[in-house]
Amino acid sequence: MSKYSEEQISQKVSDVICELFELDADEVTPQANLYEDLDIDSIDAVDLVVELKKWSGKKIQPEDFKSVRTVEDVIQAVIELMKE
Repeated sequence: MSKYSEEQISQKVSDVICELFELDADEVTPQANLYEDLDIDSIDAVDLVVELKKWSGKKIQPEDFKSVRTVEDVIQAVIELMKE
């Protein structure tokens, strides 16, 4: 079982995205598309994975994030990782 609640994970993912990419918190909604709405490219996505890996202590496989398109997708991917 994860030591973090879904709400805590959701908040951390949002915080990391805001900090890394200098975005306003109100832009980082669960429905926001990483590439289209937040202008995050594939290099940025790697940075995001590295930050989430540091925080979670979990090894994140790039293929786990291949289907990620929205902030909510990132949150769900991290929740799944934390269950392992």
